[in-house]
Amino acid sequence: MLKQTGVPSADDLKRVSPSEERLALGPVAIIECFQKIPCNPCATSCPQGAIKPFVDINDLPDFDPALCNGCAICVANCPGLAIFVVDERYSEDTALIKLPYEFAPLPEVGAMVGVLNRGGQQIALGKIVRVQNPPRFDRTAVVHVEVPKCWAREVRFLALGANKR
Repeated sequence: MLKQTGVPSADDLKRVSPSEERLALGPVAIIECFQKIPCNPCATSCPQGAIKPFVDINDLPDFDPALCNGCAICVANCPGLAIFVVDERYSEDTALIKLPYEFAPLPEVGAMVGVLNRGGQQIALGKIVRVQNPPRFDRTAVVHVEVPKCWAREVRFLALGANKR
């Protein structure tokens, strides 16, 4: 499915998703990296050791969600834009998603934006609550967007200027 559509299958996602128990504890990375390619910045950037060092640079990430604190440093360092942080404990009705963002202009805090699923369809509106873009992130900002909790595991990108839903 992934090779034909660019969208991972339910089985692909199940293999990389943290457990329900871990998701219930607070922010955690979700690494949607499905193909072996020569890449390892996620492992070398993780200050918690949650992403294990690669034996072979072509390996898929070996991730221990129990060690992840949701800092999102891996989000900014993944050249494939394949890592997201999900915090389902953010509030009673909303979740916080930390997304990589490499476009200009950056969204502004407080802006309402369309939130998109893996297929690029707008599924809801979200509110920008923070934009991290320090020089050490090397031009990949991490945008924190508050979304309806029911969409927390589906949101993977933003549509600026979309304010209807």
